[in-house]
Amino acid sequence: MIKRIITGLMFSGLLAGNVAFAQQGKENNQAIFGEFMNRKGTYTRTASGVPSENYWQNQADYQIEVALDEDAHVLSGKISIAYTNNSPEPLDFVWLQLEQNRFTADSRGTLTTPVQGNRYNGDTDGGFDISNVAAKVGSKGSVSSKHLITDTRMQVWFDQPIPAKGGEATISMDFSFKVPVKGMDRMGRLEVEDGWIYAFAQWYPKMAVYDDIEGWNVEPYLGAGEFYLEYGNFDYKVTVPYDHIVVGSGKLMNPKEVLSKELQNRYAQAQESDETVTLIGLDEIQNTEVTRPKQDGTVTWHFQIENSRDIAFATSKTFIWDAAKINLPSGKTILAQSVYPKESHGEEAWSRSTEYSKASIEHYSEMWFEFPYATATNVAADIGGMEYPGLNFCRYTSKGRGLWGVTDHEFGHNWFPMIVGNNERRYAWMDEGFNTFINHYSTLAFNNGEYPSSLNQTRRSNTYFLSETREGIDTYPDVVDISNLGMIAYRKPAIGLIVLREYVLGEERFDNAFKSYIKTWAYKHPQPSDFFNHMENVAGENLSWFWSGWFYGNGNVDLGVSGVFPYAGNSLVVLSNEGDIPMPVLMEIEFEDGTKERKMLPVEIWQRGKEWAHMIESEKKVKSVTVDPDKILPDVNFSNDSWPQKVYED
Repeated sequence: MIKRIITGLMFSGLLAGNVAFAQQGKENNQAIFGEFMNRKGTYTRTASGVPSENYWQNQADYQIEVALDEDAHVLSGKISIAYTNNSPEPLDFVWLQLEQNRFTADSRGTLTTPVQGNRYNGDTDGGFDISNVAAKVGSKGSVSSKHLITDTRMQVWFDQPIPAKGGEATISMDFSFKVPVKGMDRMGRLEVEDGWIYAFAQWYPKMAVYDDIEGWNVEPYLGAGEFYLEYGNFDYKVTVPYDHIVVGSGKLMNPKEVLSKELQNRYAQAQESDETVTLIGLDEIQNTEVTRPKQDGTVTWHFQIENSRDIAFATSKTFIWDAAKINLPSGKTILAQSVYPKESHGEEAWSRSTEYSKASIEHYSEMWFEFPYATATNVAADIGGMEYPGLNFCRYTSKGRGLWGVTDHEFGHNWFPMIVGNNERRYAWMDEGFNTFINHYSTLAFNNGEYPSSLNQTRRSNTYFLSETREGIDTYPDVVDISNLGMIAYRKPAIGLIVLREYVLGEERFDNAFKSYIKTWAYKHPQPSDFFNHMENVAGENLSWFWSGWFYGNGNVDLGVSGVFPYAGNSLVVLSNEGDIPMPVLMEIEFEDGTKERKMLPVEIWQRGKEWAHMIESEKKVKSVTVDPDKILPDVNFSNDSWPQKVYED
């Protein structure tokens, strides 16, 4: 190979001192560098990756009232949904998601769970009990009760179609369900010494998305695939025993009705404090005379949140509760808070949760886009980690680095998919991967690197990249082998974005594009092509080779240095691309006098083959050449990264 390159250069008429030569060879890599998918603009989405003037999105506003029967572990209540049809066509019916129906013996999710089980095991003695369904168009339309429930989907019909371009309808019903103990690691209940902790998610009938891509998005809730939801405003009330504390998505609207005067004072103090303030301490868990306004019966907690795609809440009589102020870039302040049982108490454990929460929200707000909600709440539960707008459920036994990591990751999800509302059920990488990427930088920033980032060394994933059982990032989460989900949904897309930011585009170009993407698609529904198009247009770079290779392929990166040769008083470095994915080549050249220099060659050197020769214009003798000297690339072959060859310890 080396001889062929040098011979080719000689025959090309290369003269001493002339460094403007073309690489020899006729191989054409158009398949790699050409467009890999149809990313043309549509009527609703432009080729520049922004919504067009014709973009539309439906809206769902919710009013919900529920009550908890702690003895029976049953939540019951009523819901009214005000639905606005902004689409260009009338709708005879709507689809809703009934995700509690996953917890039945004959649900699709149960029947597709392997015999040996997996993370998404769940109880099978639950499911929704739905009654009093009523649907009407406008304020004067006739009421229809016609509906059909199929697994985790519910179709509701109207007597008249909902008019296009702004037509309004109302859907209401009563519902109840038994709260599962095992809620597929997303919700459920946990018994601790002082009582039960209830983590409520997927707890109310919610509107399915009707969009400009495929109409109704009605994929069933199986387990691994998460959620795709319309935006709207929520007003909800939760009635619980008097000795319970409730925390939920959004703003607590009636603190004077549910908190004692002492607790109201502490609550107000926390809203002004950068240090964590104890609202209910370890020795006050059972002391309701200090913390509750009444000593019997029930109390109703009232919450509101605007422009949200979902809500979740938690309730228990076992909670320690603390809080602190979050400072946002606009000058606005909001509340970080944590609730956890005495089993989770401790400075190495949940007593630092509010500190972690505050730091996480402040970092993402400053670096990417300001957090939009009134509270950021971390809840200790028997859940590995699950996110909802303004509220997390995290493992109650987590400590130290583990608690920081899960808290930061779940709060990062407020940007993807809570603010940028991608379709999690199809494209998990657009929220898990993007979030894992921003987690890397928040972890580096927290307390000047108190905890290490798991993505500091991208080559630690090479075992997976070389595995014969690896799958592509574009594999749907409900289809992927569960053992691969962590890589293809989380780590691999995050590594790709780190490569794009720190190696391909540089921080400034990448950050401009990524922040613009978040701002442009905030509270909207982007598709993968919208992300690709927007990043390219703002960064000013055709990245088809990158998207196709990393996000829609299963190949690997393998850059190498084949050799260094004296040539016409200078030195000739011969490079190779032995992998499936081309990359720009950053070289560090060390000379025998001890000096070093770096040179970045563009990705286009690989457009006509897998070999390239570069002239180093210097009379100094080259001692060594190393590609990717900072080890940013997930290069799967360490042995050819340098000349002379040496073994790297990773």
